[in-house]
Amino acid sequence: MMPSARLANGYSGEWEVYVVTNGTPSQDWPEHDFGRSTPVPTLAERAAALAGLGYEGADGAEWEWQEFHGDATDRVRLLAALDVRPIEDSR
Repeated sequence: MMPSARLANGYSGEWEVYVVTNGTPSQDWPEHDFGRSTPVPTLAERAAALAGLGYEGADGAEWEWQEFHGDATDRVRLLAALDVRPIEDSR
């Protein structure tokens, strides 16, 4: 299974990126908190955060966005996903 990076505006509304691995979410998923709710982190910021976690986008991978909401009055949560690979795998 190829790891996947997720960019989300979590329940607090602040942006975070984490990498879904075979480990458990609470202990083994590398994560980076951008510390802000706006603006959405740029592609360069996301790439730098992933590199800091030891990952990079897989060849040809692009961010894919999804929108989650309850009803018309709920705050929309956004989630983007990108297939990634460990940086050492690209060398």
